[in-house]
Amino acid sequence: MKYEKHTLRNGARVILAPSPEALSTTVMVMTAVGSRFESRRENGLSHFLEHMLFKGTEKRSRAEDINRELDAMGGHANAFTGKDRTAYYARVKPEHTEKALDLIGDIFLHSTLPAREINKERGAIVQEINMYRDTPARMVDEVFESLLFGRDHPLGRTILGPEKNILSFRRRDFFAYFGRCYVPANTVITVCGRFSPRKILAKVRSDFGAFAAAPTPEFMPFRGTFTAPAVAIKRKKTDQTHLMLGVPALGRDDARRPALAVLSAALGGGMSSRLFGEIREKRGLAYYVFSHRETFAETGYLAAAAGVSHQNLEKTVSLICREFRKMKKSLLSSAELRKVKEYLSGGILLGLETSDRLAEFLSTTEALEGKIVSPQERAAEIAAVGAAEVRELAEEIFRGENLRLALIGPHGGKKEKLLSLLKV
Repeated sequence: MKYEKHTLRNGARVILAPSPEALSTTVMVMTAVGSRFESRRENGLSHFLEHMLFKGTEKRSRAEDINRELDAMGGHANAFTGKDRTAYYARVKPEHTEKALDLIGDIFLHSTLPAREINKERGAIVQEINMYRDTPARMVDEVFESLLFGRDHPLGRTILGPEKNILSFRRRDFFAYFGRCYVPANTVITVCGRFSPRKILAKVRSDFGAFAAAPTPEFMPFRGTFTAPAVAIKRKKTDQTHLMLGVPALGRDDARRPALAVLSAALGGGMSSRLFGEIREKRGLAYYVFSHRETFAETGYLAAAAGVSHQNLEKTVSLICREFRKMKKSLLSSAELRKVKEYLSGGILLGLETSDRLAEFLSTTEALEGKIVSPQERAAEIAAVGAAEVRELAEEIFRGENLRLALIGPHGGKKEKLLSLLKV
């Protein structure tokens, strides 16, 4: 993969990844801030601001102007907010690359945040919050992270924030947050697809050169300690119980991250994984069951998730704990290790065939790790993992005191029984 990296005088970084045969081009601007940079009163502001940047600029005064221009390019634009990154992007036909860059740069740098639009968007975001509340398979993530990190820490709060915050934000809050958190030093402008690097770099320099340098915002580090397993139950009338059972794991700078990826994939990545085989294929206890990992700067977690009938909750928790124990006690066979590595490397490479996915991959590695890591390099890191390294990591993280179980369903009064099952 060919790419160029440039740094503007104000500290903003530019990644250009031209591909002469590409059928589309993606322009993405990512900033390394998200909900973990918010105070309790600000919780939800990062995501709300992401919505507001599409509501009008000095040059494009209304949201309709932005939408009409995008449609005329035959492309689409979107954005997303995480706990440690926020991105704005447009994917268009290659001949419209400069127009897309002009539009994304304009909304990022020159949004006017109209008060009338703020008031209208409150309702949309409150309904987005309600939508997630009605989707327990997704909401269980929030219950788990709140249990793991605690509600007093930003990582333990939701990205969308509480409804009371959404209704209280004022226009000045958005400008204050933007000025504090959206700074050149944590911003990456990425263009992937078919375009002229020379022309695009010149336009990036012109459009983003006046982006005033400012100090990089800081976040509250997580320094939690774990002395006993814990359970969080969100009581809700549901047709099935949604659960997430996991442990704290590695931060982003830990050299063992590739081993964590292998460990997670062996447990619950794909239809031949251990959890899928035991819980779905062998026993038919769940339709969905998987494991996943999340990494932040200084911490992270590995968790298994499943949706099961209410009466099979305890059996499923016991089975997941058993699979955790097995990862500690025995090495992956050479065949299973090879299979898992192929699964992971294939997912990396096949998932980046479109310009928008590649732009997100490059932007994220640069914004959060401070360097570009190519898909091939990431796959090579996976290939270098040994079975002993995976078991050693499992022994370290799968400890009884680390276990955290979150669930949504009609299970009042079961906490003590569930705690008794959390043994590895």
